[in-house]
Amino acid sequence: MDSITYKDCTIHFNNNCYTAVNKHLKENNFSKVFILVDENTHQYCLPFFLEKLEVGADIEIIEIESGEINKTIETCVGVWNTLSDLDADRKSVMINIGGGVITDLGGFVACTFKRGIAYINVPTTLLSMVDASVGGKTGVDLGHLKNQIGVIDDPDLVLIDPYYLNTLPTNQMRSGLAEMLKHGLISDKNYWNKFQDLSALTLADLDELIHQSVIIKKNVVNEDPFEDGLRKTLNFGHTLGHAIESYFLSNPKKETLLHGEAIIIGMILACYISSELSGFPKELTNNIKDLFIGYYGKVEIDKSEYAPIMELLKYDKKNNHGNINFVLLESIGKPKIDCKVDDCLIIDAFNYYNS
Repeated sequence: MDSITYKDCTIHFNNNCYTAVNKHLKENNFSKVFILVDENTHQYCLPFFLEKLEVGADIEIIEIESGEINKTIETCVGVWNTLSDLDADRKSVMINIGGGVITDLGGFVACTFKRGIAYINVPTTLLSMVDASVGGKTGVDLGHLKNQIGVIDDPDLVLIDPYYLNTLPTNQMRSGLAEMLKHGLISDKNYWNKFQDLSALTLADLDELIHQSVIIKKNVVNEDPFEDGLRKTLNFGHTLGHAIESYFLSNPKKETLLHGEAIIIGMILACYISSELSGFPKELTNNIKDLFIGYYGKVEIDKSEYAPIMELLKYDKKNNHGNINFVLLESIGKPKIDCKVDDCLIIDAFNYYNS
């Protein structure tokens, strides 16, 4: 499968990953190699990766606890201190092996340690393969507010090997699939049509679909690396989706949602709002709702929870001048950015989801 290059980063696939990373490590003569993992990727992914690695420099393994709850500046401080204790210098490299938490946080740690050391992402979840590891966004949460602290700075390499998907539980696979569904809705009707029977998808199907999703995101990032315009379309479903995710993360009475599970709800809400404001066909909105709920199920959101979720919208990163900006759809493959939405319409969207 062909490698993909954008700006100064190259994304490699399958067995090409290991040829490329060994060549890169040899050519750059890094002083030390630091590998960031969590307890899961340490056990299930690191041994396979180390078997493929050919490196003369010292290798140090740094493990953090898994989960969005640990995607914090406090975790970063721990990793920064460990790097310092292990004599990391500016010619060191960090290899992040894990899902979105590892690649986001590890990238941020690398970009800020000694004002920046090289890093490589090895995404091991479907979500991180098609989203978190591509585009140079790094960062951590601020309390329960998603991705409030961070920088945009690309890794040297991204290594996407679907082998690691064999270690994933079903709910994590579904979470990643949500971002691929988003890519279809915002960019490509033909790509979207490949997802009409979600239960029939196999790992063999996903190999090619992952490659196509990465191309879609790469094309957007190439044109708008710092999210001034087109890149905002990648936030379709995320305005309310992130607010829902944050609400469920911060409320001890609610079961935490995976990122993709929250984004699925956000996309249903955004499709309904699109049908009211931007001419998106109501029949298509109903079809999308049926497809998503049929595969993901419905999450209970009580009417009393609408207001606290909507209060979290003010922290969305797309906001400016006090305005909450939505990404909506005019049709599949034709998104519209910086849309203003009245609170009453958001409430109608929640009621539509619950109906």
